[in-house]
Amino acid sequence: MSPRPLQENPRPLQGSTVTVIGGGLAGISAALEAAQLGGSVTLVERKAHLGGLTWSFEHNGLDMDNGQHVFLACCGEYRRFLERIGSERDVVGPLPLDVPVLAETARGGVRATRLRRSNLPVPFHLAASLLSYPHISAAERLGLGRALAGLARLRVGDPRLDEVNFSDWLRRHGQSPRAIAAVWDLITVPTVNLPASQTSLAVAAQVFKTGLLSDRSACDIGWSAIPLGRLHGQRAAAALRRQGVAVLTSKRVRSLVGHGPRWDVLTDSDTLQSDAVIVAVPHDEASTLVPSETTADRERERWRDLGSSAVVDVHLVFDRIVTAWPVMAALNSPVQWVFDRSDASGLSEADRRPQQGRRKPQYLAVSISAADELLGRKPAAIVQDVTSALRRLLPASADAVLVDSLVTKERRATFKALPGSSALRARPATAQRHLAIAGAWTDTGWPATMEGAVRSGLAAARALAGLPSSQLTASSLTVQLPEPTWEVA
Repeated sequence: MSPRPLQENPRPLQGSTVTVIGGGLAGISAALEAAQLGGSVTLVERKAHLGGLTWSFEHNGLDMDNGQHVFLACCGEYRRFLERIGSERDVVGPLPLDVPVLAETARGGVRATRLRRSNLPVPFHLAASLLSYPHISAAERLGLGRALAGLARLRVGDPRLDEVNFSDWLRRHGQSPRAIAAVWDLITVPTVNLPASQTSLAVAAQVFKTGLLSDRSACDIGWSAIPLGRLHGQRAAAALRRQGVAVLTSKRVRSLVGHGPRWDVLTDSDTLQSDAVIVAVPHDEASTLVPSETTADRERERWRDLGSSAVVDVHLVFDRIVTAWPVMAALNSPVQWVFDRSDASGLSEADRRPQQGRRKPQYLAVSISAADELLGRKPAAIVQDVTSALRRLLPASADAVLVDSLVTKERRATFKALPGSSALRARPATAQRHLAIAGAWTDTGWPATMEGAVRSGLAAARALAGLPSSQLTASSLTVQLPEPTWEVA
């Protein structure tokens, strides 16, 4: 999965200086691509580290991530990005989809199943799992096929889909409120960071058609085996320098001033002169940073209308192992998705002590998407709710001692992919040929994911070079997915 070779003029930016503003995945991808296209590139990041919303920190001797980020096998550009920065061997998978899904019963018990795919062709690869899914009735399980067939008929990229609410569309296709909550929101909430009741059908169609209905391996799941700060930020910094990119951290860009075909990039300490600029910052920041002469004021105001949706992570360290599952999901619970981060955090290594009979601890990260309502709650209350729910869901945790906890909140984790949001998302090219825009919030066709961020950076660099980015759009990309050589037991 090495970067695709260019067919004509492989270095169209040769002789041009390019400044990339923003060191998230979009900015990193844009800088690497612009350098490969021949540009002399400088990347400016206001924080002390690269990686954007995928970063890590140290807490009581453990490396923790600000949030849990997974990817699917269909995320072809993100997987190429990992290879490009030398991190492809530091992820788990992608493994064949096999995720435990737990829910409390009315009688106080726990009902568990596995959402998994088989080696049958699409759409039958999910049939056995969905037809035995115990969290909805038999009639509701049979009714899932109607919605899946309807999704298969939709054309990704059709602007009319953005006018439709996904939940309304599901109800018109025979889905009950319980089926929407137990099946569709299980995927919509973590991928779009909104429930189906708020999601644009355009974005939902992209998620489900690409992730579930394009190839039987497309839904296979992967995640980082090391802290995200190392997987993305540190590895990317080294890759950028190898590519000849100058990386300036802890430097904030205050404004952009155009002088004909050149730009003055005014930072808090100096001014950088550049032939071209890629703005790869969040939409609210871009709306004030991008000059009015490059895009209409009304368009920049629309970017702010995209809003934001929060993600909250609850980090829990128990004195013993409470689950053998590396990843699990829960329904109708304060818990959404749970990840065992013991090895990645260094806990497993740090706690290999010679005391005989000593229990091995476990660090679980609970990821809660579409979490705006939790922003005003005190961390202690969130920890209490999540821990109580986990103790009910995981019997092995009933007697476990919670030895440490922490809550992290990303208040503006993603834009809100509401109906009508597609029209608010910026295109990579602007009216000024020498300025382009990147970010997971831009018009990639994808929700605000790592895949979308990488795609946006590639598209912005190619826009500067005058190259078509059509091969990066959701409707035309074809990802060759290798068949797995084994199945999860």
